[in-house]
Amino acid sequence: MLKWPFSMVEVMSCYKSKSADFSVLMAVHYSDSSSFLDDAISSIWDRQTLRPEQIVVVKDGEVTLQINNVLERWRKKIGHSIFFVVELPTNGGLASALNAGLEVCRCDIVARMDSDDVSLPLRFEKQICFMRNNENIVAISSQVEECNLNLGEVHGVRKLPCNHEEIMLFAKKRSPLSHPAAVFRKQFIIESGGYPDIRKGQDYALWSLLLSKGYRLANLPSVLLKMRCGQELHARRGLDYLKHEFDVLLFQKKIGFLSWFEFLRNLILKVFLRTSPIFVKKFVYKKFR
Repeated sequence: MLKWPFSMVEVMSCYKSKSADFSVLMAVHYSDSSSFLDDAISSIWDRQTLRPEQIVVVKDGEVTLQINNVLERWRKKIGHSIFFVVELPTNGGLASALNAGLEVCRCDIVARMDSDDVSLPLRFEKQICFMRNNENIVAISSQVEECNLNLGEVHGVRKLPCNHEEIMLFAKKRSPLSHPAAVFRKQFIIESGGYPDIRKGQDYALWSLLLSKGYRLANLPSVLLKMRCGQELHARRGLDYLKHEFDVLLFQKKIGFLSWFEFLRNLILKVFLRTSPIFVKKFVYKKFR
C-alpha cells in the first residue's frame, strides 16, 4: 500500500533524522536558453524547502558563452562539491548525456530536472519523503502544469495515474511518468542498462523497460513542476517526430512490453495523429492530456 505525504507535517517528519541524500540530474544543450536554465537551477536550490546533496549538470557538447556563465556563477555560489558539471565533447543526445551524468551522481536517489522548467518549492520534500516511505517503488513523477514560455499562462495539467496497476495499463499507450518531474533509484536504472539509446522518447522507453522487469512505478497526485510549452509544440510533432515514436515502439516490442496487436494499434494511432492538421493535434492533446 502506498503511503502518501499529504500534509506538511507528514513530509517534515521524514527529515527529523535524515539528510537530503539525493542528487539532481540535468542536461543542457547549445540551443537552450541561459535565462531559463538560470531559473531552473534557482527553482531546485534557492526556492526548494529541501535541497539536494548534489546537482549534476551535463553539457551535451559545446554550449553558448551565456550558458557557461550561468553554470560558472552557480558553481561558485553553491560550491564545487555540490554543483558538478560534466562536459561531453560532442552532442550525443539526451540519453547518452543522462547516462554520463548518472555515473557521477553519488546518491542512490536521483531527481531529474530539465533546463527550461521550474520545480515548485515542495517538490523534493514530497517526492523524497515518498521514496523513503515506499522502498518498493523504483521511480515516480508527479502531475505537471503546462504553461507558456514566461509561465504566466497555464495551458493545462498533464494528469497521470498514481498507482502501479493503473500506470501499467496507461503505459501501454502513453508515457506513464513525466520525465522532467521524475525521481528514481539509481541502482535499478544502472542495472537495467541506463537510458535506452533512443534520440527522443528515451524516458518512455526506460519506464517501459522497468515495468517489463516487474519494477513498480507511481505518481504523486500533486502538481510539483511547471513545464514551458510554446505554441509551436504541436507543429514540431509531425512526421519527423513519428520516426522517434516508431523507434520507441520497436524497443517496446523487442523487450516484450507490447504485443503485436498493441504495437500495430499504437503505430496506426500515431501515424494518424502525426499526419493530421495542427488543429486536430491540439484537440486530441487537450482532450487526452
